[in-house]
Amino acid sequence: MTPNSTEAIAPVPVAEPRTELTLRALILGIVITVLFTAANVFFGLKAGLTFATSIPAAVISMALLRNFKNSTIQENNIVQTVASAAGTLSSIIFVLPGLVMIGWWTGFPYWESFLICALGGVLGVMYSIPLRRALVTNSDLPYPEGVACAEVLKVGSGDDSVGVEESRAGLQAVVWGAISASAFSVIVATKVFASDIAQYFRFGSSDKGPVSGFDFQLSMALLAVGHLVGLWVGVAMLLGAVIGWGWAVPHFSAMAGMAGPAADAAQATWAHQVRFLGAGTIGVAAIWTLLKLVKPVADGLASAMRASRLRKSGNAASLPRTEQDIPIGVVGVITLVSFVPIAWLFGHFSIVSGLGDHMWLLVIGGLVYCVVMSFLVSAVCGYMAGLIGSSNSPLSGVGILVVIGAALLLVFGVKPLLQPGHEKGLVAFALFVTAVVFNVAAIANNNLQDLKTGQLVDATPSKQQWALVVGVFAGAAIIPPILSLLNHAYGFAGAPGADPAHALPAPQAGLISALAQGVIQNNIQWNLIGIGAGIGVVLIILDVLLRRFSKSAHLSPLAVGLGIYLPTSATLMVVVGAFVGAYYDRRAERSAKPEAVKQLGILLASGMIVGEGLIGVLIAAVVAFSGKDAPLALVGDSFAGAAFWIGGAAFVAAVFLLYRWVERLGRRATAS
Repeated sequence: MTPNSTEAIAPVPVAEPRTELTLRALILGIVITVLFTAANVFFGLKAGLTFATSIPAAVISMALLRNFKNSTIQENNIVQTVASAAGTLSSIIFVLPGLVMIGWWTGFPYWESFLICALGGVLGVMYSIPLRRALVTNSDLPYPEGVACAEVLKVGSGDDSVGVEESRAGLQAVVWGAISASAFSVIVATKVFASDIAQYFRFGSSDKGPVSGFDFQLSMALLAVGHLVGLWVGVAMLLGAVIGWGWAVPHFSAMAGMAGPAADAAQATWAHQVRFLGAGTIGVAAIWTLLKLVKPVADGLASAMRASRLRKSGNAASLPRTEQDIPIGVVGVITLVSFVPIAWLFGHFSIVSGLGDHMWLLVIGGLVYCVVMSFLVSAVCGYMAGLIGSSNSPLSGVGILVVIGAALLLVFGVKPLLQPGHEKGLVAFALFVTAVVFNVAAIANNNLQDLKTGQLVDATPSKQQWALVVGVFAGAAIIPPILSLLNHAYGFAGAPGADPAHALPAPQAGLISALAQGVIQNNIQWNLIGIGAGIGVVLIILDVLLRRFSKSAHLSPLAVGLGIYLPTSATLMVVVGAFVGAYYDRRAERSAKPEAVKQLGILLASGMIVGEGLIGVLIAAVVAFSGKDAPLALVGDSFAGAAFWIGGAAFVAAVFLLYRWVERLGRRATAS
């Protein structure tokens, strides 16, 4: 069954209070949060995409808590609620690395980074609580991921033997996906397997002729991302890669007449020119996605507020358990208390950035901006989550709008009061404020999705809300050291001193920091961004036409922009994964329970991402502490030719065998 609406799965009948917010659920949720957050941070910086953690966490929870007699579906729901913070809070990587990229930070100060993540996350929970009845209880929004997670919980927590087998099969898929991806990554680190299949070349005989190339990274996690995002997103990213490397790189390299090795010329052209085309496309696409939601958001909130005014106020104690939120007075106190350390952070940051003479203006202005924008993004992101799902919500579009708004306010309100030379400090302050608001957006985007799951499994909203606060603190605690470790081991593309050959792309952070610099310092290549924006407009028109004349085909302008903006090492394997996933789903349609078999494919892909992400963090630690680029290498560069063929063949064989195995596993588990 594919859950396209809230009617696809009926709520569990309301019953008496039962085991729900337990210590073991919180501990298990925290452990999963820490592991998934580490994996998500690494992979998000590498590929520009993060993965949803609710369903894999629910599967793991059901498999482990099934051994306890009094475990319940509501307790499993608490575990996935805590762990869902891993998929959302890690979205801070779309902003925070920008402070390193502009050269303001050289690392990630722990307490400052922790407080940004924790306080923004807590505010995201608090701001979304008053919206629950408006956007969940009294709304017909589909909440696709929330409904899907509820379906998984209901099947896996049931007492029937089919549910038991499906739960065990799901855990097996996650575990073996993680083990396989981890093992392959370790062998790649030894250099016995090649890390990628790449080729760069020139057109024509001139040593200054146009260049291009491709790079298929042998990454199971990238392939898994392609499976998760789906066929049409993969097609869109392929189109972006064709635009970037089939037209833009050859065109601009020919105009510049770049000599030297083809690989160096191609990478330089992409980094200094083509990326800005992608930035323009991403910006237009993200803003268009938000504009499409303005009317639905306004209509939905207005309707919900009218319904709320018509409801008679009652005694809170008489409310059903499934309607009990954290009391609004507590929400208000927590919100006010959270803004105190945020004010201190703004004041401290203004002093260390050389803007101390205008500290109070920056603190008060920053707080007002956070209060207003946090409310707006909570409502908008909550509605987007209900409409298209948390994973599909254009958070990068929110980040773009927030950073442009912050930068414009600083340009008109603070910059005229300063002597020349403080522009970099203003850019850093704009990114700092954006990071706080962005966390509010990310958590609000996720919280209402979780509450929809809870509504369908008879959970207590207040307990879920407290559980998400726990998840926020767990994720916030692990994000700064992981970011510092990855920065030390690899660096970020465009950051001072970063090695372009090894630096993590961090595409959204690069785009958002470039926009902040462009607005405040006016040093961005607006002509290239304008061309990219024009490409974005054409893509929007094509997407509208496709959706009008086809039920399934679409062309995500945002995905095309990512295909232009990201290096082919981060996109082409995602495209391959999209086609692999589509083929797997097509075969799954022949089984007795197609959706259950498809779900196992999703869990296998999730396991691959988690496994490669975690082992990537461990390898980064070895690189950082050893001081060597390849501390695990067992062979030298002379083995590269053999590693190319061995690694490529092993990758294809491993992927084929994994998908063949998980398909058979699904057929056995769902057999009547």
